[in-house]
Amino acid sequence: MRRYLFALSASLAFAAHAEDIGSVDTVFKFIGPDHKIVVEAYDDPGVSGVTCYLSRARTGGIKGALGLAEDKAEASIACRQVGAIAIAKPLKPQEEIFSERTSLVFKRQRIVRMVDPKRNALVYLTYSDRLIEGSPQNSVTVVPVDRATPIPLR
Repeated sequence: MRRYLFALSASLAFAAHAEDIGSVDTVFKFIGPDHKIVVEAYDDPGVSGVTCYLSRARTGGIKGALGLAEDKAEASIACRQVGAIAIAKPLKPQEEIFSERTSLVFKRQRIVRMVDPKRNALVYLTYSDRLIEGSPQNSVTVVPVDRATPIPLR
């Protein structure tokens, strides 16, 4: 239980870093918001100078407006160097840097950062999971880091 509460509090902290970039409507709904594809930006909390752009479906209608809808598992990610890369403290070889619920209780969209020390690169994976069964749908992107900036590992 303590582990679950820690994960919940950590995911709420990461959710605060999301920035809406824009959206497009995919299905018109008479009542409630339309179904959309949204694009959001997430700055990597452990690596300044890297931003991840995530596009994903957001369900509209009455259920979507009330937060009761379950969003689709499809998502796409593109992480880019947007400034000088600086790593303040050593990184874990693999770490979840973002998590947000995409249904009332059971489903989450996640972004995981992995370090590829051999190639001096940061690998970002996004996927959706459920409490019981996740989805194999995923998207991956890589940010190469200049060899002059070694990636410190824990």
